Amino acid sequence: MNFDWPFFWKSLFTPSEPFLQGLVLTIVISVVAMVLATLLGLVLALMRRSPYAAVRWCASVYIWVIRGTPLLVQLVIIYTGLAAVGIYRFHDVSLVGFSVKAAVQAAIIGLMINESAYIAEIIRAGLDSVAKGQFEAAASLGMTPAKLMRWIIVPQSLRVMVPPLGNSFNGMMKTTSVLSVIGVSEMFLVTQSISSYTFHTFEIFIVAAVYYLALTTIWTFVQAWIENRLSRQLGIDQRVPITQRLLGARRAATLQPAGE
Repeated sequence: MNFDWPFFWKSLFTPSEPFLQGLVLTIVISVVAMVLATLLGLVLALMRRSPYAAVRWCASVYIWVIRGTPLLVQLVIIYTGLAAVGIYRFHDVSLVGFSVKAAVQAAIIGLMINESAYIAEIIRAGLDSVAKGQFEAAASLGMTPAKLMRWIIVPQSLRVMVPPLGNSFNGMMKTTSVLSVIGVSEMFLVTQSISSYTFHTFEIFIVAAVYYLALTTIWTFVQAWIENRLSRQLGIDQRVPITQRLLGARRAATLQPAGE
C-alpha cells in the first residue's frame, strides 16, 4: 500500500466543505451539550445534598443508571427506541434561522444526559471540598443560601471543579465520534463518507485524528488559562504549566534539608 501524500496534505490544509461542516457540527454539539449537562449536573448535585431522602434517592438512581450504561446504548434508546414504542419521535426544527436535524437534537440530549451524571459528582465533590465551618459562619451572619453559594461556596469550589470539568469536555469532544451511529454528520461520519468514495482510508482518518488532536489541544490551553485565572483571583500563586497539561510532565520538587 502506498501512502498518498498529495491527497493527505490537501485534505489536511484545504479540507472539503463537508469535512469543515462536520468539524463545526462537532464543536457546536460539544459546546451546547456541555452547557446543558453542566446545568443539569448542578441540579442533580444540589438534589444529592437535599435534606429530603426521596430527592436524594431520585438523583442517586439517575446517576447510577446513566453512569452504569454505555452512551451508545443511551443514544439508540433516545433516538430509535422512543420512536419505536411511540413515546416520542424527533423531527427537524428551525431555531433562530437554523435548521436543527432530528439526529442532532437526539445527540445533544443524549450527550447531555450522559455527561450530567458525571458532572453532578464533580460538582458535588467540589461543593463538599469547602470546609463546613464556612457554611456555619455564613449562616451565623444571616446570609441567605443564594448569597452563601454566590459569594462563599462557588468561588472556592470552582478551582476544584474546573480541572475535571475541563477533562470531561475534552473527552466529550472525542466521544462525539459515536454519534455517527444515529446518523449525525459530525466529523467522524463525514470522514467515513470521504473514505468510501476516495478509497484513501488511511490518509483521511489520519487527517481526522489530527483535527481531533487540534481541538483537544486548543481546549487544553483554554483550560489552563481558566485555572490560572481562578488561582490569581483566589490569591493562589500556583500556575498550571502547559507541559503538565499536555504531557503529564512535572517539574521535580526541590527538597529542603530539615531546619532550613
